[in-house]
Amino acid sequence: MNRRDSTAVMARRANNKQALDFFPTPPWAVRALVEEVLRRHLVQDSGMTCWEPACGAGHAAIPLQRYFRSVHATDVADWGFGDRRNLDFTFCSAADAPWPVDWVITNPPFNIAEQFFDRAYSIARVGVALLVRLQWLESEGRYNRIFGTNLAPHFVCPFADRVPMIEGAWDPEASSATAYAWFVWIRDEQDDMGARLSQIQHIRPGASWRYSRLGDEALASPGEAARRKRQRKAAEG
Repeated sequence: MNRRDSTAVMARRANNKQALDFFPTPPWAVRALVEEVLRRHLVQDSGMTCWEPACGAGHAAIPLQRYFRSVHATDVADWGFGDRRNLDFTFCSAADAPWPVDWVITNPPFNIAEQFFDRAYSIARVGVALLVRLQWLESEGRYNRIFGTNLAPHFVCPFADRVPMIEGAWDPEASSATAYAWFVWIRDEQDDMGARLSQIQHIRPGASWRYSRLGDEALASPGEAARRKRQRKAAEG
């Protein structure tokens, strides 16, 4: 893809918010990742850096600030938060961050999650964590490109409880039939060896209760899921 084509793609993504697959991450789901998975590989207050490249309104970036020395928050669109709001991560390099990036942690648009992984893995010095639907494990293509290769994640971390997400807002009162998991890669000397076997590490039941904080209320839109349900019923007559 030449520079003109890539610029056109970035512009289309930035200007079409409805196609960006923006499902804000519950802040507690981010803390659960760090507390129950990453702290096995991170030292608290280690001074590491993190890039959140699909930051939206800050639902993940804000809790990440508790655990990293610096968090670079960017997005292709303007959701009212971030260091840069016109940056398409799928076209980025390490030079687009203000400092060397240790971790890339994000909830990427599901339809281009693999492109986010490719870019993140080329940038992060220590590790990558993506929050995606558990069904991302499926498909022959992804098996051949990722899961059956040396690029398989070190950890697949499904939530024992559901992680309710709705488009465009975080409603703590929402429910969901969709299963989500964190997929975690640790950069190490084994990267160039043969196919890797991923380890399953469940995030224990009760994560929402354990990792919710009072400050999260500022990011919430309680009752939004119920309002949308009422609107749909009214539209159906």
